[in-house]
Formats: sequence, structure tokens, C-alpha cells
Amino acid sequence: MTRPDRSEILYSFKCFGAAMLALYVAFRIGLPRPFWAMMTAYVVANPLSGLVRSKAVYRFAGTLLGSGATVLLVPQLGNSPELLSLALAGWVGACLYLSLLDRTPRSYVFMLAGYTAGLIAFPVVADPSTVFDVALARVEEISLGIACATLIHSLVFPQSVGPVLLARVDHAIDDARRWIREALTAAPEQQGKHARWSLAGDITELRVMSTHLPFDTSHLRWMSGSMQALHDQLALMVPLLSAIEDRLDTLRRLDPASVTDDWQALLADIAQWSDQTSPSADKTARLRAGIKRLTPAIGRDASWSTLLQLNLATRLHALVDATETCLRLRRRIDDVLQGRGPIPSVRPDRTAASALHLDHGLALRSAFAAFIAILVCSAFWIVTGWPSGAAAPTMAAVFCCFFATQDDPVPGIRMFLNYTMLSIPISAFYLLVVIPSVHDFPLLMLASAPIFLVLGVFAGRPATGLQAMAVLFGVAGMMGLQDTGSADMLSFSNGMLAQLTGLGAAVFFTRLLRSVSTRRVAHRLLRAGRNELVSMSTSRRPPMLTAVSARMLDRIAQLSSRLATAGPEHDTSGNNALIDLRIGLGVAQLRALQTGLEQAGLPLQPLLQQLAQHYRQPAGVPATGLLDAVDTLLRALCAAHLADAGAALAGIRRNLFPAAPPYFPPSPAAEPSR
Repeated sequence: MTRPDRSEILYSFKCFGAAMLALYVAFRIGLPRPFWAMMTAYVVANPLSGLVRSKAVYRFAGTLLGSGATVLLVPQLGNSPELLSLALAGWVGACLYLSLLDRTPRSYVFMLAGYTAGLIAFPVVADPSTVFDVALARVEEISLGIACATLIHSLVFPQSVGPVLLARVDHAIDDARRWIREALTAAPEQQGKHARWSLAGDITELRVMSTHLPFDTSHLRWMSGSMQALHDQLALMVPLLSAIEDRLDTLRRLDPASVTDDWQALLADIAQWSDQTSPSADKTARLRAGIKRLTPAIGRDASWSTLLQLNLATRLHALVDATETCLRLRRRIDDVLQGRGPIPSVRPDRTAASALHLDHGLALRSAFAAFIAILVCSAFWIVTGWPSGAAAPTMAAVFCCFFATQDDPVPGIRMFLNYTMLSIPISAFYLLVVIPSVHDFPLLMLASAPIFLVLGVFAGRPATGLQAMAVLFGVAGMMGLQDTGSADMLSFSNGMLAQLTGLGAAVFFTRLLRSVSTRRVAHRLLRAGRNELVSMSTSRRPPMLTAVSARMLDRIAQLSSRLATAGPEHDTSGNNALIDLRIGLGVAQLRALQTGLEQAGLPLQPLLQQLAQHYRQPAGVPATGLLDAVDTLLRALCAAHLADAGAALAGIRRNLFPAAPPYFPPSPAAEPSR
């Protein structure tokens, strides 16, 4: 309840102006439900103009798709309300399932397509012949609201997403630098934990926010390729830094003499170099030369300490490459924004850009909960012959979709229900007193200003945005669903009761069929990481490292956000996910070298099959025979002087068996006679 600042007041006036412009035009052209246009202007609104424009595009596409589905379904099934309800429930469930399988704002298209069909179809079940006119009117009203919101938020003091996104990028780079310093200089462990959780969350958030970038009003929209390439490099730094941290800790514990003064000086140089905004090419070249100089040679007699140093050197070399690329891309973005250079033609890997964790099981459960809630509300409406009952399955569809991305959507739906009830007296006052009493638009606008301007301030605040939108949705939604020219207390009460019934059904069936605990979600995320390693080991094609890193890093970010208050369990689950990520990095590198290994007479497939079998087992089950298989192949790689494969496999061994005895080279007596 703090005093609103200038930006919040401006945002509220922009929202109100867009809503009133949409309402005025809707009245002037004679649309049947003008308050739909007003409500849409508020739904699309966002303090960042780029997000408004992207939501506008996706909402229009979803509305068009949902309206088309309605026009196809209702004439075919209009004479059978039961079959029509079944078809609509199936459509909403299918669209919700598809929307949950897209972790970017593009999912809005499918979600809108689902419940838009319900918004249009259920009210016309009694008169199917009007479906085309109603669908056309809804598309016009919603499109008008979208256009007005986009126009106002793009032209009146627009706040672009570019500066916000760049600030998040700089924050992520700072987190990476802090982690580099802590990992290379043996800083306190707790600070390192903070850096890695923060960096994982930053990278996932950046990927999602970048989806809005092509719609932004700033010049950064032309740099979306460079931004995506920068995200990919930041994502690769997480497994590299985690592995470097582990290798250094192991070397200092098992063989302190191996971390010589030369190593310490090199690590300090890398940490200092990473803090520079524009490190010189000569300095970078000297770092690479220093890493190469300290990289030990691999051979038949290579010890475990030698292999760990080899793995450390390869990870340091990759870290320098990734850091240099990040800093170069960041400087290039600044150069373009300040007019010092041309827009680069960076074509990042689009597979990695969309490779985020997807939970098909939870998506299916969400779709099924929405399907059942809509069917039950429809059955009650049909059996009782409730005149306003169409609003119940409509609201069930809307709110099952709105909160489906949450682990437990029930608290969110219940909050919306509580604030919708709070909006009832406001809705009744406007619908039954204000609208019948005003006879021109300026007076209606003046009467609407107090409540909507106040709610607009709260809608722009992250802490109160959902609550304010619930009240706005309750007021504007009731006026959109009702015929404002003939509304009375009886129709208002019936309509509001139907809305609350739909909300109650969404709460009940979501709790019954969909809600899951944080612990359960964490288990599913860890299980998905293990399944990823099975897929990497058994797929025909070598896995794409950037895609694997992005997906597994996304799981780490989700774990850290869910288990931040879970005490020791947070550390255990997060560390397990980081270990899986490091193993995935090693497996991807081995798969890239697989053809060369087979040509050298060192088949990799038997070990990969054993690794896949290990990860098919529940976590904690001992890996029988896997350690021996890893050591056997490791000895063969050392004997063949295959440094890259040896370094990757040494990292896998360390991550898989951290408590195992050190690797020992074969003794001369164990060598086969030739």
C-alpha cells in the first residue's frame, strides 16, 4: 500500500486511456459487447511495451484460432449440447496441453485458442445459428482492445524491454564473473552456491524474455541473434565452472602438490582477466598459451592426478573461450546500440533456443483436470436448465488455463475467486446503477476513472498485479458477459453465481487431479535429468551440446526456485542436478569423438549402454560393473594418447564415482604379452 510513483501512475493512465479508447470505438461502431474491448485492453497491458506488442500478436492469433474452431464445431454439434460440451472440453484440454509444451510466451496462442472457444460457444448453445455473428463480434471486440492497447503503450512514453533485458544480461555476466573468482581462488563455498543458483535462474529467465525482443520498440530488437548466442555461451559456462570447481577441490584434497605455483598463478590470471570488460587479445592468447603449457601429456602411465589436471585444463580452455565470446558479444551489442558498428549477422542454434525442460505428464494432468471441470459444469448446466449456466463451464475453462503452469494452481485460483467476490459490489454498482444512469460517453468515462485508475496502479506492481487484475477481470468481465442495456438484479445475480460456480469447479478438480507438491516436482525434475542422460547415451546421433546444456540448466533453475527454502534438501537436489549436467557435458564430448574412437579400435558403445542402464535405475542404486568398464576404457585411451577423450572420460568417472578410490594406471605385470 505504498504511495504510487510516477511510472506506476503513468502506467495506470496509459491502461485507462487504452481501455477508454477501445470502449469508445466499440460504442461508435455498434459492437454488441463493447466492454470486451475494454477488458482486453487491460489484459494485454504490461509496463514494458515490447511485452504488450508480443502479447497482442499472440492473443490475436489465439483468438482467431479459437473462433475458427467454434465456427466449425457449433454448427455440427449444435443440436446435441452434450456432444458439443464434450467437444469443447476436449478442445480446451488439447490446447492447454499444447500451450504447456511451449515454455515461451508463444504458448499464449494455444491457451487463448482453448478458452476463447468456450467463451464464444457456450453462450450460443441455445441458439447455434448465431455462432458466426457472435464469433465475428468477439474477434472484432478483442482485436479492437488489442489494437488500442498496442497503440497507446507503443506511442505514449513507451518503456522498452531492451534496457531491462540488458540489465539482466549484465547481472548474469556479473554472476558468472563472481563464480569464476570464487571457483579459481578457493572462496567460501556458500558464496559459490549463491552464484550458481542465481546464474542458472538468470539464464532461463533471459531465454524466455528474449522471445519478446523482436516486438520491442528499442534497437535491441535487431540484435536478437547476438542475444541468443550470448545466452548459449552463458549456459555452457555453468557446467564448465561446476567441473572446474570440483576438479580443483579434488586435486587440492588428493594431491596438493599437483596444484603448483604455476597453476595458482594461471588461475589468478584467469580470474583477473574475466573481470575486464574488454580484455586484450594478447592477454587472452597468453592465457591460452599458459593453459597449454600446463596441460600434462597423457600416456600409459598417467596417474589419476594427471588425468584430473588434463580435465581441468580442457575445462579452463573452454571457459576462456566461452567468457571471451560472452564479452565480445556484449561489446558488440553496445557498439550497435551506440551506432559504432553494423548489425552483426549472428545465426545462433535455434534448437538450443527452444530446448527447455518440458513435463508431458503434468501437462496431460492439467489438460485432464480442465476437461473434467468443464464437463461437470456443462452437465450441471444442461441438467438444471440454468439460464445463466453457460458462464460456469466458461469460467472453469479460463481459470484452469490461467494457472496451469504452477505446481499447485489451487492457491492462485482461490485468490482469484476471493478477489472476484470482492469485485461483486463494484460490478453491481456499475452494471445496475452507473451504466443505466449515464447518457454519454464522457460521463461514463468520468464515472469509471476512480476505480480503474486506482486498480491500474496496483496492476502494474508485481506484488499486487494478480489481485488487481482479478478485480478488474470481475468488473469488466461481468459487464462483457451481460447485456448492459437490459441487465437487472436477477440476471446479474445469476451471471455472477455462474462465474463463481465455474471458479469453484476449477479449484475442486484442479486440487483433485492436478496439484502436486514441491517435493514431487523436484523428484520429476531429477528423474527427467537422468532420462536425458539415457537418451544421450542411446541416441543414434550425437547430442547437441548447447541444447542439452540449456535444457539441463533449465531444470537446475527450476529446482533452485522451488527448493530455495527447503534447507539441506535444496543443496542435495541442486548438486545432483549439477552433477548430471557435468556428466552430460562429458557424454556429449565423447559422443562427438565416437567415430574416431571406433576407427582407433576403441568402441564406445558398450560403455554407453552400461551408462544408460545405470541411469534407468532409481537414484542411489549401485552401478554394478560400471566403474570397471570406465577404468578399462580409460586405460585404453591413455595408452593410445587420446587426450580429449581421456579428459572427458576422467570427468565422467569423477562425477559418477566421487567416493571411489583413485584411478591407477596398469602395472607392468598386468600388461598382456605380445
